[in-house]
Amino acid sequence: MKLTDACIHPYPGGNSSVRRMLKEACELGFDSCIVIHDGPLPAAEITALRGWIISEDSVKAVLARMRNVPSGIDLVMVEARDAAFNRGALSLRGIDILRGISRAPPKSFDHVCARLGAQHQIAIDLNLYPLLHERGGARQEVIRRYEDLIQLCRRFKFPLTISSDAGSILDQRSVREISSLCSLFGMHAWEVTQALATPGEITNRKGPVEVVQ
Repeated sequence: MKLTDACIHPYPGGNSSVRRMLKEACELGFDSCIVIHDGPLPAAEITALRGWIISEDSVKAVLARMRNVPSGIDLVMVEARDAAFNRGALSLRGIDILRGISRAPPKSFDHVCARLGAQHQIAIDLNLYPLLHERGGARQEVIRRYEDLIQLCRRFKFPLTISSDAGSILDQRSVREISSLCSLFGMHAWEVTQALATPGEITNRKGPVEVVQ
């Protein structure tokens, strides 16, 4: 079982080099990371999975972007929007992870989205970055959203991933710290481990990314 940080942003998207962030992830207890990076990925002590984020306002635009997935991409991620968008995105073939639930409009991920995620085995990402950087009411709102998401996950059994969304080694966290953060919204330790293993399970079952026609 490989433990994976589901999204890091090395330079130039972030402030730390991809080599340094992979080294840090290894020291923090990870076996792999999904890296958002256009350049070559260096050899490292852990596995670097290449991720691609689609951020569009319509499902039609997402579908158009998916026809041009670059070669060598291991996992395709889509930024969440409102409920109608999320339902459409979760019905598309070729999407691996829906991310950004904490930034989406309220009630944008409901029981219909949960069923679609489970049916198509599309993972929903828990981005820990806002838990580290938001304060007061904004942080409490993220915790409430994630509490609701965990309850839906337990009911409908869709996969989860967990990401630091780090752009610097300063924002990367250890597996133990991530487990503590996730306990704030009610995740059990075994659920955290399962979520950290999800990216590896996705890549094992799907093989190379299929270009949508």
